Amino acid sequence: MRLVDWNIQWGCGVDGRVELGRIVREARKLCDFDVMCVQEITRGFNEEPAAGGLKGQPSSDQFAELAGLLPEMTVIDAIGSDLPSIGASPRRRQFGNAIVTRLPVRQVLRHSLPWPADPAKPSMLRIALEAVLDADIGPLRVISTHLEFYSEKQRLAQVARLRELHREACDHARFPASAEKPDSPFAGTARPLGAIFCGDFNSAFDGAAYRRMLEPVADAPSFADAWSCAHPGEPRAATVGLYDREQWPDGPFACDFIFVTENLTPRVAACEVDPHSRASDHQPLWLELR
Repeated sequence: MRLVDWNIQWGCGVDGRVELGRIVREARKLCDFDVMCVQEITRGFNEEPAAGGLKGQPSSDQFAELAGLLPEMTVIDAIGSDLPSIGASPRRRQFGNAIVTRLPVRQVLRHSLPWPADPAKPSMLRIALEAVLDADIGPLRVISTHLEFYSEKQRLAQVARLRELHREACDHARFPASAEKPDSPFAGTARPLGAIFCGDFNSAFDGAAYRRMLEPVADAPSFADAWSCAHPGEPRAATVGLYDREQWPDGPFACDFIFVTENLTPRVAACEVDPHSRASDHQPLWLELR
């Protein structure tokens, strides 16, 4: 199974041009992906920046645009920040994550992440999007998330919640409930133990949130950094700041990660960062499990 993870900055490249087609083309060059997890995808932010839009003016609905670019795949959306319209557009301004996949999709779960008050820092609501997928290597939980940038207090609370959600899923794996009946919304609760948590953690490699993700999880498989599994002892590949020095004046570092549960680490065949792309301010990562 091959997975691409990318904070796409709504398709806005270092050149200031917004083009989701470029994101798809470059992701496909990395690998023939079965799953693509993206962060910073939008609806309703297509106004001029001065009227509440974003740089480069993304399309009015990037989830629909992505579905049009990948018609053979399922696009699953999750909105973290849902704000009223500004300017002439009647559409609410929505900012979130997506999972795009050719694999059969079982449950889809959208987890709103904690947002504890931190009055000294600007912040936005964050979400973790989870899809249970049937892959050739077996069923997997795939989670695409994007943690708070400014507030470490909120970021650490969000990591704690991700770990709680993982423990909850593992309890469902061990103690599943049967469906009420085939056509009922009370579906079976079985969940796989194996999981991939990926996204922009806004924590530098070896930062507090990163370290917390790697701590042992009670009654559940712990996490490993897939890149470190594939490159033991090597210097960390940067995922941000290579080309956009305006937003990242301190230069390159890693803040985008793919974590896999320890039962999947023997399956990590490759995990790479593309150092060449300028289609976003972040570099894409890709993972292969065998």
